[in-house]
Amino acid sequence: MPKRVVLAYSGGLDTSVAVRWMIDNLGVEVVALAVNVGQDGGTLDEDAIRIRAEAAGATDCVVVDAREEFARDFLVPALKANALYEGRYPLVSALSRPVIVKHLVRTAREFGADAVAHGCTGKGNDQVRFEVSTRAIAPDLEVVAPVRSWGLTREDCILYAYDHGIPIGATKEKVYSIDDNLWGRAIECGEMEDPWTVPPSTVWSLTRQTATEARDLVIGFERGVPVTVDGEALGLVELITTVGAVVGSYGCGRLDMVENRRVGIKSRETYECPSGLALIAAHRDLESITHERDLAREKQRLEIRYAELVYDGLWFSPLRQALDAFVEESQRFVTGEVRLHLEPGSCQVTGRRSDYSLYDYSLATYDAADAFRHEDSAGFVRLWGLGLETWAARQGSPAAAPGDG
Repeated sequence: MPKRVVLAYSGGLDTSVAVRWMIDNLGVEVVALAVNVGQDGGTLDEDAIRIRAEAAGATDCVVVDAREEFARDFLVPALKANALYEGRYPLVSALSRPVIVKHLVRTAREFGADAVAHGCTGKGNDQVRFEVSTRAIAPDLEVVAPVRSWGLTREDCILYAYDHGIPIGATKEKVYSIDDNLWGRAIECGEMEDPWTVPPSTVWSLTRQTATEARDLVIGFERGVPVTVDGEALGLVELITTVGAVVGSYGCGRLDMVENRRVGIKSRETYECPSGLALIAAHRDLESITHERDLAREKQRLEIRYAELVYDGLWFSPLRQALDAFVEESQRFVTGEVRLHLEPGSCQVTGRRSDYSLYDYSLATYDAADAFRHEDSAGFVRLWGLGLETWAARQGSPAAAPGDG
C-alpha cells in the first residue's frame, strides 16, 4: 500500500473527490498536480486550483505550465505525422496524457512519493494512457485509480464533495464530460450517448460561427513545423491558438464520430479541433509537392499506425520512437506556404508553394512550354503492362482457361 500519492489533478469534481477519498479510504498523503496544457484557453486559475485541492485535503498542490512543452514535444511530432485516429480524430486528449505523466513522475520523485494516481473511469481510454505511460517511464511507481474502484455515481460525488467542504462547480444538471487543451476540445456523455441524436448547439464553444466574410489564411512551415501565419512569425502556442480562433470563427473544425476505444467498445464522440484539423490539412498538402512519390505513399501508411499508437497510450514505446525518426527524416524539405480559404462552414486548401517543390510546370503543362518527352511513353506503357498482357493471353479469359472435360 502506498504512503504518498501524486494525483493528476484537474480541479474538477472527480479528482477533487479523489483527493479526500484516497485520504479517507487508503490512508495516504496526496499531492495534487495540475498541468496546464491549454485547457480553458490556457487561463488556468492557479489560485482556485490550489484552494480546491487544499480544501479536499491535499498536502501540497503543484501547478505546471506545460503549454510550450506540449506544443513542441507532442503536438509538433503528431502534426508532422499527420496523426488522425481512424482517419479523422487529431488525438486531442491522447496527446496531452504523456506530457501529464512526465510531470506526474517528476513530481513523484521530488516529493518522494511511491505512487501516482489518475481520475479515469474503468471503460475509457485515458486509464490506459496514464497507466501504460507511467509503467513505461517509472515502472517502480504504483498506480492508483480511485474512480475505477469507488463505485460512486455523479450524484454521490457531488454529495461527497458537499459533505467534506470541497468547493466545486459541478451540478447534477451538467451532464457533459469535457476535456480540452491547445489542440482542441472533446465533448461526450449526456444525450450524445445516443449516436442518432444531433449534438445540441450549446455544446460547441471553439467553433461558433461569428465570421461572415470570406478570407484567406496562409500558414508557413519550416521542416514540417508551422512558423508563420499570413507572413508573421509566431511562437508555437500563439500560432496554434491564432489558427484555432480564426478557423473556429467560421464554424469549421467539428467532428461527430463513433470511434473504437482501446477497451473494445464503440463510443460516440464529438470534438472541436479547428486548429489541429486546419494545420494537419495544410501540412499534408505541403507534403504533396515536397515528398517524392514512394516516400509519400509509405508515410501515408505509417501515419495510420502512428495515430493508433498514440490513441492506445503507447507514446513511450520503441515503435513510436522509431516512427518519429522516419517522420523527422521525411520533413527535411517540407518548407513552404499553404493557403487556406475560409468561408462560413468551409476551410479549403487553395494553394501551396515551396522552394523545394517537386512540381515541375514544364513537365505538367499541356501548353507550348511542355518539355515532357511524349515519344518515350509508348515503350514505357508497353513494358509496364507486359506482365498483365501475358497473363490475359494465357490465363485471363475464359477461352484461355483449360476445359473441364
